[in-house]
Amino acid sequence: MHNSYLIHGGRAAKTGLVLLLVFMVPALLLFDSCSIKKTQEVLRFGIMPDVDSMPFLAAKSHGLFEKYGVNVELVSFSNAQERDAAFQAGRLDGTISDLLAAVLLASGGFDIKVTSATDGRYGIALAPGSAVSSVKELQGKKIGLSTNTIIQYSIDAIAKNAGLEANTYIPMAIPKMPIRMELLLSGQVDAAGLPEPFLSMAELRGSRILATSSEYGLDAAVVLFDKAYLDKNLSKVKKLYKAYAEAAEDINASPASYRTFLVEKAAFPEEVARLFRFVDYREPVLPSMDQLKAVIAWLSGRSLLSRPVDAASLMDDRAIGK
Repeated sequence: MHNSYLIHGGRAAKTGLVLLLVFMVPALLLFDSCSIKKTQEVLRFGIMPDVDSMPFLAAKSHGLFEKYGVNVELVSFSNAQERDAAFQAGRLDGTISDLLAAVLLASGGFDIKVTSATDGRYGIALAPGSAVSSVKELQGKKIGLSTNTIIQYSIDAIAKNAGLEANTYIPMAIPKMPIRMELLLSGQVDAAGLPEPFLSMAELRGSRILATSSEYGLDAAVVLFDKAYLDKNLSKVKKLYKAYAEAAEDINASPASYRTFLVEKAAFPEEVARLFRFVDYREPVLPSMDQLKAVIAWLSGRSLLSRPVDAASLMDDRAIGK
């Protein structure tokens, strides 16, 4: 009798366990599905340690994305190559980038949109002790740069606007930024194209800034979004821009209060942050069509486009409402 009870009791326990699993498995699958869905709801946005990223970093730090009801993950990259590779692989929904990268992506068959300009700053820095006083005087001078990039384009655009004839300076290909700056400071090149914070760092160490993209009104730095993501999640991107605009306004109102933020969040060297001249952040706006066409012409002239790119189809102002 005792053994029979154990046998029957064991069968009952096993039956109960099976029934429990029958009910638990769908629940676990549902929970897992919800978790995946929740992860997919995050807007993954690529940033760099530069001036362009400041309003996005400030928006994240001050809880502005949450205020406007959008879950944003800022993914930081140390160089443009890694950022572009992540965007192409679909690991980012949107990213800070530049018009050259946008046109090259479109030419390569990627369906992306330029949704706004950003307020980055690139410039030409002179070697310490240089007697050059105008952009025109760069004729015949060696300028350190990275070829076929936003830096070279900015130098060419500044030179053209200043009246310096094309191909009259000597481009020196120095892809790595720290090495480029060291060669500039040691006088091994006459000038160099640099983004922030390297531009301010060079000035702090004895260089002189000859010209910047801000002074010449170049809107080469932009925000890009995958078109399919933008079409499906336009309301989220609009909320992202609302948070960005509020953060930008706050920085403009009190830039000095953000010097510590430059060090802690944007990875600026402390000595640079103390002397940094903040840009004036605008409300989100598209770059001009003329500037986009100029970039397309510049890349086409270098035979860097695998197929033609239509400027108008690349721009999309739905998220900024302009």
